[in-house]
Amino acid sequence: MPRRARLALAGIPWHIIQRGNNRSACFYAKDDYRRYLGTLHQQAVKHGCRIHAYCLMTNHVHMLVTPERVDSASLMMKHLGQRYVQYINRTYRRSGTLWEGRFRSCLAQDETYVLACYRYIELNPVRACMVNHPADYPWSSYRFNGQGMANELLTPHPEYVALGASSESGCRNYRALFRTHMEPGLIDEIRQATNGNFVLGNERFSREIAEMLQRRVTPNRAGRPPVNEL
Repeated sequence: MPRRARLALAGIPWHIIQRGNNRSACFYAKDDYRRYLGTLHQQAVKHGCRIHAYCLMTNHVHMLVTPERVDSASLMMKHLGQRYVQYINRTYRRSGTLWEGRFRSCLAQDETYVLACYRYIELNPVRACMVNHPADYPWSSYRFNGQGMANELLTPHPEYVALGASSESGCRNYRALFRTHMEPGLIDEIRQATNGNFVLGNERFSREIAEMLQRRVTPNRAGRPPVNEL
């Protein structure tokens, strides 16, 4: 059965996940993380993507990205993946693929869901019991978004900017979002949308995207469809 075409629109945030092949490691040493981030920055600039948040885990990567053009994110991920695999194969004298096929993605609604994606991405190391607090993990965007450290890779999303009139108040209000745990239902919603290539948003947002793309953008309802849908 052919795979569904990716939901792709410009100017709307994408939550992206790319996993290692068979859940194998993608990063083996600190230099690998640095190389990936440096290449990500180059390709984001080249192809017109604004990176808002990221987290590099041992065997997968999360990002929140707003593409300038419909194909910006796909081109960025294609060339990023190719260049990073070449580096890994050369460095570790290996061959073959590194990634689990194409990356997963969903379109995220600005209101509510963008900041939820920020939190979901940067809390990954905490959920994996690697650290107690996202600030303790060096390979995510939390230290920039939550503590104001410089990071030329990142461009704050307008929803993040709206958290405070100054960078200091914005960081303070952003940190406050991490004082409570994310609701399990919201985590499941983000995962389902990203893994299934659906939209992440309310009914109005889903209808708008469906009309723009002229296709289904949410999961099928369980059970037998009504007669008028047969």
